[in-house]
Amino acid sequence: MASTSSTPTDPSTLALSEDMAAKALNKRYEGLITVRTKAIKGKGAWYWTHLEPILLRNADTNLPKAVKLKCSLCDAVFSASNPSRTASEHLKRGTCPNFSSAPRPSSASLSPVPISSVPSPLPSLQNHRKRSSQMGTHPLHSCSSPSLYQSHSSALVESSRFCQNQNRDESNYSPRQNSVGVVSNSGLNQHHLVLSGGKEDLGALALLQDSVKRLKSPKGSAGPALSKDQIDSALELLAEWFYESCGSVSVSSLEHPKFRAFLNQVGLPAVLRRELTGARLDAKFDEIKIKSDARIRDTMFLQVASDGWKGKSCCGFACEGENLVKFTVNLPNGMSAFQKAVFTGGMVSSKYAEEVLWEAVTGVCGSAVQRCVGIVADKYKAKALRNLEIQNQWMVNLSCQLQGFVSLIKDFNKELPLFRSVTENCTKVANFINTTSQVRNSFLKYKMQELEYTGLLRVPSPKCDTSKNFGPVYAMLEDILSCARVLQMVVLDESYKLICVEDPIGREVAGLIQTEGFWNELEAVYSLVKLIREMVQEIEAERPLIGKCLPLWEELRSKVKDWCAKFSITEGSVENIVEKRFRKNYHPAWSAAFILDPLYLMRDTSGKYLPPFKCLTHEQEKDVDKLITRLVSREEAHVALMELMKWRSEGLDPLYAKAVQVKQRDPVTGKMKIAHPQSSRLVWETCLSEFKSLGKVAVRLIFLHATSCIFRCNWSSMKWVCVHRHSRVGLERAQKMIFIAAHAKLEKRDFSNEEEKDAELFAMAGSDDDMIYDEVFADAPSV
Repeated sequence: MASTSSTPTDPSTLALSEDMAAKALNKRYEGLITVRTKAIKGKGAWYWTHLEPILLRNADTNLPKAVKLKCSLCDAVFSASNPSRTASEHLKRGTCPNFSSAPRPSSASLSPVPISSVPSPLPSLQNHRKRSSQMGTHPLHSCSSPSLYQSHSSALVESSRFCQNQNRDESNYSPRQNSVGVVSNSGLNQHHLVLSGGKEDLGALALLQDSVKRLKSPKGSAGPALSKDQIDSALELLAEWFYESCGSVSVSSLEHPKFRAFLNQVGLPAVLRRELTGARLDAKFDEIKIKSDARIRDTMFLQVASDGWKGKSCCGFACEGENLVKFTVNLPNGMSAFQKAVFTGGMVSSKYAEEVLWEAVTGVCGSAVQRCVGIVADKYKAKALRNLEIQNQWMVNLSCQLQGFVSLIKDFNKELPLFRSVTENCTKVANFINTTSQVRNSFLKYKMQELEYTGLLRVPSPKCDTSKNFGPVYAMLEDILSCARVLQMVVLDESYKLICVEDPIGREVAGLIQTEGFWNELEAVYSLVKLIREMVQEIEAERPLIGKCLPLWEELRSKVKDWCAKFSITEGSVENIVEKRFRKNYHPAWSAAFILDPLYLMRDTSGKYLPPFKCLTHEQEKDVDKLITRLVSREEAHVALMELMKWRSEGLDPLYAKAVQVKQRDPVTGKMKIAHPQSSRLVWETCLSEFKSLGKVAVRLIFLHATSCIFRCNWSSMKWVCVHRHSRVGLERAQKMIFIAAHAKLEKRDFSNEEEKDAELFAMAGSDDDMIYDEVFADAPSV
């Protein structure tokens, strides 16, 4: 460390390090605020009502310098590293002068009563005495719990010592000694402690023996018997949990001895494997299938979504060389219904994909195939979607918008030289740090010192094709950026300087780390990929309709332009890459839906709300006309175009337009969202009923989804299907399990998967573990 302080540091490097530290403090502060907000709503620890996170800033630079916890009762300030310890020491131990008068939730009212605390009937004392007197050995000889014996015996003796000695004459009493204990008489006024002796002790000791037996036997400590209805209800809930977990819990684990002991403890019978995978599974599947089919049957038109053609994509997981293609049905009312999952053997031809897609359409609609007004699929074979659209002129078949943005990252990686140079330089740095033992040890030491955790830098595998999969490269960039200060300290260490004398690669790595350009380029690439990834996550969460596609790409162009200005990147080459990807994904329905959806009407100077034709290019305006004429009959084509002209000049009544565009804050994300998403379609069916032909096109277009990813299957369910794919019965059961789990996710509108939730939970490192504990165990009963 002496050598570190003696060597001058580049001011730009220090600025970068300070910026990284400020970001970390801001992230820590936002995490504490999030946890406190949840806790105040009743989803976390009690003490967050009294502890308030605060962010302290440097008076000179205005940068964050520390995160603290402030007691709202007495204004005391503490470190934010361990909130639960702060609560224990400041609130529970009485350090806070105002805590005694503050309201606090009662743990007794929130905590359920443990099963072991349920009282069970005790045998009468006379029966114990009778049974004990007939035994050849002392009852205590069969007790196998010394600690329990000590605690019970001391309690029994302590409670009876005064009763036994109260009326005795101390001068005539002689202390007694035997093999169990000795009683001494040290004074006339001392009460004598009897540890074992005559018949007066046998009843209490027999009671102790019986209590020990009940503790050792689960049957003896079971609570009150459940009724048949309670047992059936409990088993039904257990089965539903098992089905909805969809492979996360193995069938064989239900026969684990500890799980069976738990069922016995709460008064439930053992669950058999054949029961959960047999009649009960069939009954549950039939129940949900009837409900789903009824929902699809009641709608006039629908969209089929197909996801999984790309195999191991960002939308799910699959075994190597295997695909599980999921089909769902999107309804105009915003609901979705799961249809089926088709197992394919990896890469298939475009013709086969076309046949499977059409089979899904006929499976949903039967002979009335015109009810299916479109398909959205992750872009496996665009040719299959185009062929079906050409053969059925009423259909609008789209590629997944999510895949378009993901592919844009690959485009930048392939075509932008900046990506290649940054990847090469970072790989060189990471490999040298990880593989040179002396440097590696120094890196781990400083990393623990600065970041309080260890671990090497992640490096893409040599077998990984980074031109197609940028994920491993992104992880490496993230690691190097987070360790910027650590790497500076490593190359300034005296031991590293000695290595550089003889190792040219070491000198090159040191030069990179100490060069401002290296960090600027690294941050530029990382921030661009992060920008696109954040938009992908937002698209995946919000599942936008196709009317949102043009605004999304316009938002991306604006952000990319700002990125170019920030990092002094030439805009031309970057814009060309974005436009090339836009043209590959573009569909004329994007422009038509954007024009016909009342959500995007714009108020002009006259006060009218008119469709945003001025936001379209000349070619996109032509696309609107062509699409509308294709989606109606030849007889209606001229009428539809006339109505389109009227819509363009008159628009919608301001009263209805304002009602459609009303927004409200989402309580989960905090973002402003449309209050009534279905109002756009309802306006066309009611207020705009005079547009007979154009209205038919509008109500079918504006509800179409732009993404195919409905929900994420967990890895366990995918693996389960792969394991059972060679068995007709096993595959059928796996299909039913996936159907039930998918239905539950769609009902709850839960589009994430268990692996992501677990990763999010365990990714909170360091002092955040304390918050995890508080979130999970805040309502747990005290022991």
